[in-house]
Amino acid sequence: CFHSRTARSEEDRDTLWDAWGSWSECSRTCGGGASYSLRRCLSSKTCEGQNIKYRTCSNVDCPPETGDFRAQQCSAHADVRYQGQYHEWLPVYNDPDNPCALKCKANGSGLVVELAPKVLDGTRCYTESLDMCISGVCQIVGCDHELGSTAKEDNCGVCSGDGSSCRLVRGHYKSQHASGKTEDTVVVIPYKSRHVRLVLKGPDHLYVESKTLQGVKGELDLDTSGQFHLENTTLDYQKLSDKEILRITGPLGADFTVKFATGADSVIQYIYYQPIIHRWRETDFFPCSVTCGGGYQLTSAECFDLRSGRVVVDQYCHYYPENVKPKPKLQECNMEPCLASDGYKQIMPYDLYHPLPRWESSPWTACSTSCGGGIQSRSVSCVEEDMQGTITATEEWKCLYSPKTAILQPCNTFDCPTWLAQEWSPCTVTCGQGLRYRVVLCIDHRGLHAGGCNPTTKPHIKEECLATVPCYKSIDTLPVEAKPVWHKQAIELEEEITVTEEPTFIPGPWQPCSQTCGAGTQQRTVKCQVLLSFSQTVADLPDDECGGVKPASIQPCYRTPCSGVSGQGKENKKEGEEEEEEEEGETPEREELHDWEYEGFTECSESCGGGVQEAVVICLNKQTREAADQSLCVSSRRPPQLLQDCKTQPCPPRWETGEWSSCSATCGVGLMTRTVACTHRPSRDSNRTEVLRDEECQNPKPSPVQACNRFDCPPMWDKNDWGQVKEISLKRQALLYYLSLQCSQSCGGGVQKRQVLCKQRLADGSILELPDTFCPSKSPANQQPCAKQECPPHWPNPTILAQRKVYIQWRKGKKLQLVVGGYGYLLPWTTVVLRCPTRHFRKGHIRWLKEGKPLVSLPHLSITPLGYVKIQQVRASDAGIYTCIAGQAQEHFVLQIIGSKQKLSVSESWLLANGQQKVRQPDVASAGERFQELPISLNQYDSIVEHLLELKSSVQDEKDITEKPHSSERNRSTLEDERASAELSSPVVLIADTHRLDEITHNLSEGLGGPHGEQLIAQLLSELTMTQGETNDSTLHPPESAESSTQEPLLYKPKAHTTRSRNPVIIQRPRKVGAVPSSEMIVHVGLPALLQKPVASLELRCEALGNPEPSLTWTKNGKELLYNSRVGLLPTGSLRIQSPSKVDEGLYTCTARNRLGSTSLSSWLQITGKLLPTYKLKLLKLFYFFSCGLIRWRVDPWSPCSATCGGGSQTRTVRCMRGPEGRSREVESQLCLDTGRRPSDSRLCNLLPCARWATTSWGPCHGQCVGPSLATQHRHVYCQNTNGTKVPYRMCSGLHRPSSLKNCSTEGCALHWRIGPWTQCTATCGRHGFQSRQVTCAHRRTGKATREHHCMWRPRPSSWQRCNILSCGRGECRDSTRYCEKVRQLELCPLPQFKSRCCHSCRNT
Repeated sequence: CFHSRTARSEEDRDTLWDAWGSWSECSRTCGGGASYSLRRCLSSKTCEGQNIKYRTCSNVDCPPETGDFRAQQCSAHADVRYQGQYHEWLPVYNDPDNPCALKCKANGSGLVVELAPKVLDGTRCYTESLDMCISGVCQIVGCDHELGSTAKEDNCGVCSGDGSSCRLVRGHYKSQHASGKTEDTVVVIPYKSRHVRLVLKGPDHLYVESKTLQGVKGELDLDTSGQFHLENTTLDYQKLSDKEILRITGPLGADFTVKFATGADSVIQYIYYQPIIHRWRETDFFPCSVTCGGGYQLTSAECFDLRSGRVVVDQYCHYYPENVKPKPKLQECNMEPCLASDGYKQIMPYDLYHPLPRWESSPWTACSTSCGGGIQSRSVSCVEEDMQGTITATEEWKCLYSPKTAILQPCNTFDCPTWLAQEWSPCTVTCGQGLRYRVVLCIDHRGLHAGGCNPTTKPHIKEECLATVPCYKSIDTLPVEAKPVWHKQAIELEEEITVTEEPTFIPGPWQPCSQTCGAGTQQRTVKCQVLLSFSQTVADLPDDECGGVKPASIQPCYRTPCSGVSGQGKENKKEGEEEEEEEEGETPEREELHDWEYEGFTECSESCGGGVQEAVVICLNKQTREAADQSLCVSSRRPPQLLQDCKTQPCPPRWETGEWSSCSATCGVGLMTRTVACTHRPSRDSNRTEVLRDEECQNPKPSPVQACNRFDCPPMWDKNDWGQVKEISLKRQALLYYLSLQCSQSCGGGVQKRQVLCKQRLADGSILELPDTFCPSKSPANQQPCAKQECPPHWPNPTILAQRKVYIQWRKGKKLQLVVGGYGYLLPWTTVVLRCPTRHFRKGHIRWLKEGKPLVSLPHLSITPLGYVKIQQVRASDAGIYTCIAGQAQEHFVLQIIGSKQKLSVSESWLLANGQQKVRQPDVASAGERFQELPISLNQYDSIVEHLLELKSSVQDEKDITEKPHSSERNRSTLEDERASAELSSPVVLIADTHRLDEITHNLSEGLGGPHGEQLIAQLLSELTMTQGETNDSTLHPPESAESSTQEPLLYKPKAHTTRSRNPVIIQRPRKVGAVPSSEMIVHVGLPALLQKPVASLELRCEALGNPEPSLTWTKNGKELLYNSRVGLLPTGSLRIQSPSKVDEGLYTCTARNRLGSTSLSSWLQITGKLLPTYKLKLLKLFYFFSCGLIRWRVDPWSPCSATCGGGSQTRTVRCMRGPEGRSREVESQLCLDTGRRPSDSRLCNLLPCARWATTSWGPCHGQCVGPSLATQHRHVYCQNTNGTKVPYRMCSGLHRPSSLKNCSTEGCALHWRIGPWTQCTATCGRHGFQSRQVTCAHRRTGKATREHHCMWRPRPSSWQRCNILSCGRGECRDSTRYCEKVRQLELCPLPQFKSRCCHSCRNT
């Protein structure tokens, strides 16, 4: 059956199924079929998942004569009558309702019948698809022929391709009726093209010619609609009334030429995908660069012609832009070290420690021109870096895995800046002659005002202008350059200052410049004068009589630039000398050294939508053409302010951002958000904005979110909600943890828990879990009472399913499962699980005590979410009383360690007046504290367990003594098998009921020392080993479902043996079979048979395993056992003695023998008498007699080997001896054959080939740093024969191999941990301050930092520590952290955890 089954638990999902079987035979031999594999469910439970899986197979094309698979299935029904007559059945394809049913139609009649509900596996669902029917269901199949795959071919026919291996060709053709030609060639479609579609509109007629790569030609005349075949290619032709359509899926098997016969004007349209026949193909790796010591090798790419299969020149591949030449690949080679003669180079893998070779380039040279296009160059070389960081040049081919960087590039390709003159301003006067100005800018290629223009070609910025309105007042002086805003145009004339009746400074006229060219000075007289009214005369006064500032009497002047020759100065006229100058019609304009000039515009007031910019006015030194201080220019001549419109183009859509929100977190990195929208203002004057799609605005989009408060939070308590679980991903863990957090009881008062952890959110957003001491104040409560309502009367109370057992560990075991209610005596270093099965109580709420105190988890001891205690490798400190508490119920378990001298005791708080140990019930829900007695005393069974262990060791000692004389002659495998047999036959743990041990204790009135006590202990041991003989491994690893079971834990069960050949092993299975009458006794060989009273029969059972199956023989006291009517063999090989008596006493030995070896096991039969002392004495005497006094094989030492290597032989003498040691004599060999197989007298020796280890010389000291100035160096160690030829390592495997690694001294490892200073402590007091410092691995001499792993040979110093761990003092209000200013700014003071640590900063908030 192929249905699925559902699993009950997640653990069983993988383990309940058997392994998948082998794949079935493919359903088809070609064309794509299906194969399946099955698996079976091993469990009586149901299994989840499918037990059948499929895969595709035989994915090769069928021969053309094979025919369609679905058609074959239809034709198979041709010889079966349907409705009384035979039909020729044809397939029905692409059935939309059920594509996987076999529907066929009768040829000629049109009858359609479903001949089968399912087609055969592997049949295609649809004709144009790879999907196939499997078990009647259509399964998706990709082009990679994998079931369930969605891989599809691209237009080029490449599975999962990207379409880069072909190109789309489309075109049209129009026939020319007047050309006179009888035929026209439309298009030649090349070999391997795909998806051809050609449409002819007009009266002309199509036909196709083909030509294969071998030159074979073919022709196809398309006359009727249908499918045609040409050169293994299918053509679909459709002829309509007004057009013809030709479709070819492809790939084409040859070059196809499409033609048509011309008779009238026709138009043909065509489209197809043409393969790129010239493709790059990666070459194999070039030869290695070195022969040893580690080198490189590269691949390249060659241009390959897919049609001819030949390599062609690269230009063919460069023709196709789709062809991208693959980059070369680089790999290491010849990595084995060089021999001593070749030197040695250690190459580490290319990784962080040894980077790949790379291109290194020098800086670019300066550009050859500053604008208008120039060239700059640089040098590029291939370099590699060694482990010490030294960079050296190397051969260029090592870097060819990446493209070589350019060595030339164009630069400064922009246009040179040019002068650009703005419009003239209006004239500065409204009448007469004035000035007008303009701004002249140096504009660069970006349209910005910048420097770089030729100053000699700069257009002038001011010129004279004449207003058409004449002035009414004659103006003798020159027009003055007006300063007010130029569009207001005020007239400001230089008026002559006249003398008044108030003392006034009166300046005289300026005298000529002291220089005829270049810079000079000119002077004038300035006098303090007053007009005397009565005489109307002018009187001179001292300067201090005049108020105000005295005008300047000297100023710089500048006429014209000097033409290389120093200008000659005119001597100033001497004072008082009068010289009349004839006044010309006009005073010449005064030239000065400094003058105002426009220097570009300010930035536009808007970036778009129309703004304003103002012309910048500077004071310019005319001679040096450099800007000067504005005080050197005449302020009255400052040109007017010029404004112009700018950025008048409408604004494009732009990002508009809102205000940032408040931070989402007060510390430890939060987030602020804002709105970001793409907006547009339709017009400059409009206040309305439109919101557009984000794609309308230019990237990058402003971020709508940003981090804030990025500093560490103080440690705080993180508490979950009651009963909530946080951050647990694994389903099972989550379920268990969730259960532990629920209320322990649904009524009657329970306990509910929650998680409380001390955590600190750091500035990087991560959360650090800290010890509880790091958090301020006391931890919040992690448990609370719940379900306080009273329970209904019938509500069951929680109970613990305890077991009153004593567990005694008999031998080593991996893991033991014990149940509360009893005692455990365990060997040290055993892993133990202590369970507390409960009813009506959630396991997650079970609580554990040890010695009356809550049990604390340790590295090796834990309490699991399921409520049990797990102790890894139990030790003496784990001994004690463990108490399990479930609600009101509790049970104890006493754990003792075998071999520990310590006796268990309890503290005084547990002791009460009556001497019984009592345990306080620590129930948080109970109001009154009540006590419950410990129901078992601590060391009650110590004495019985001690005697049992002593008896075990004494029996073991005697067994060892009996086996010792033979052990030297028994082969190793026999000893191993006997040890395995002993392990299998003895239980891991003996389990005794406490009432049985109490009964023995009660019966031992005379104590355990007497013979009766010894006999009772031996009888107890026999009982325990017999009852626990049949075991399974549930005690070692019980199933989860046994958690709450009340049944006793079972013990070890031997695993099934494999069928490989093996020596015999006698298995000791001490058990009673079925209901055995008391008159009959069964003893398994290996245990003593102690008959206290007469029995009807005794069976000594001997069970053996081996392959081939061993035969069993019996001896008594070392002699062959004589059988009679009373003593005989059973069919199983066991021995039966009827009515055993004194004469039957002795040592019975069962020997199991096959062709691989033999083994024996003995039992001593004693009828009456004292058990232990007599048994020991007789056993020792008997074994001594058998081992020393009877017939046995004796072997001499082996002779020396005949060869030291390559295979030799050695011999020894083997003799059959009789008699006690020292008085024995040699007898015939046949007498010893019954004692065992004759030891061999020859063997091979020194089989190893004659080879030895050889080494190269030590390589350089370049390895990993392992100490101060200490690294490792390597040498090559290899195996060679006597001829010096290298041979495989295994030929030297038996010889001591020399070391290939040793330490060496190198300056490269002169490294140390460099430690920086500690940062300021984050707190001034309290328990939460810490500070950090930088710790780096650095070279002692150079100080250069390197990777930290180089310094790891010594411990890394701590990079952070706690600091200022002092009490903050009560009553003193101060800050205890350096973040308090930030706390106040962020308004965190109302929070108590901040207010307490920032008392001083928060005192006024």
